[in-house]
Amino acid sequence: MLAIVAAIVFALALLFDLADVSSDAINNGTLTVLGLLLIALHFAGVGTSTKWRPRRSSRRR
Repeated sequence: MLAIVAAIVFALALLFDLADVSSDAINNGTLTVLGLLLIALHFAGVGTSTKWRPRRSSRRR
């Protein structure tokens, strides 16, 4: 989920860069850093809905 949000943030940063839109609070650098933060959180496993469970070795008889 966070990777999708990061992709949207990067797309907004690209659109703002192409349209030369900037403000004091939000600029291209801010959106890029936010996107990288979301990607890092995604890689760290934050926001995932599945929980990690170790596999049990089951033998069929």
